[in-house]
Amino acid sequence: MSMHGASLALKEEVRFDQSRVTSLDWNSYPILRFGEHPAVTPVVIQRLNEKSTGAGEEVLPAVVAAIGNAVFDATGVRMHQFPMTPERVLAALAAARSH
Repeated sequence: MSMHGASLALKEEVRFDQSRVTSLDWNSYPILRFGEHPAVTPVVIQRLNEKSTGAGEEVLPAVVAAIGNAVFDATGVRMHQFPMTPERVLAALAAARSH
């Protein structure tokens, strides 16, 4: 799993107040921290006969979609706003119950 993809799906968001961006540095920008992600065993697949396509960025949309689908599978609710913070998931669940 791409930790960056998980961070995008669950936490990353530029924050604003009425007049400016308020997430100005790594301390104020919400990002998945090392202590928050599961243990990962990286697997490197060498394809020496193929052209390089990047260092992993191409998997970001798939990771976000996989986490969104897991939330749907667990709750029956589709998330339409990212990141999928606990507050947004609870709001989506409440909205689904009220319909």
